[in-house]
Amino acid sequence: HQQGPRRERPFVAVNCAALTETLLESELFGHEKGAFTDAQSTHVGKFELADGGTLFLDEIGDMTLGGQAKLLRVLEQKVITRVGGTQSIPVNVRVLAATNANLTEKVQAKEFRQDLYYRLSVVTVDLPPLRDRPDDVLPLAKFFLKQFCSAANRSLLEFTADAAKRLQIHGWPGNVRELRNLMERVAFLTT
Repeated sequence: HQQGPRRERPFVAVNCAALTETLLESELFGHEKGAFTDAQSTHVGKFELADGGTLFLDEIGDMTLGGQAKLLRVLEQKVITRVGGTQSIPVNVRVLAATNANLTEKVQAKEFRQDLYYRLSVVTVDLPPLRDRPDDVLPLAKFFLKQFCSAANRSLLEFTADAAKRLQIHGWPGNVRELRNLMERVAFLTT
């Protein structure tokens, strides 16, 4: 986003796994005042907020089939309608999506819409889990540790040879987030 022509416009991220279908629709497309019980004011959705910029849909593999259908419609028509609204609102948004799920398998199991899969997979980057990339562990660990040492107002910590070896042989079930969180703990808690 920062190196493209949309860098002057917003980058908006949404965690699709954290929202139910109803909440996701309101979050993505917004809602009008009175659209439902708690809708006490008009809410601008993420598509409108990201207009001209980029919308990042994290954990898209966890989106319900109903949510997928609504998303596909917006991607095809480039128009949203707020929940409870009647006005079509044009949007110009670059959509990036990420998931840890195997979408090909989900499509075959009819858990992810094939048409949405093909609409999203214009350009794909398949990033293997950290456990399959042991050579990436130390550079990432050093990067995160430098950030967190700075945040903790500490001088940069160094890894012992044993610590470096243990980092590389760990299985990293939590992937890069687990490594990042470990480096945060190290920066703030180690003596």
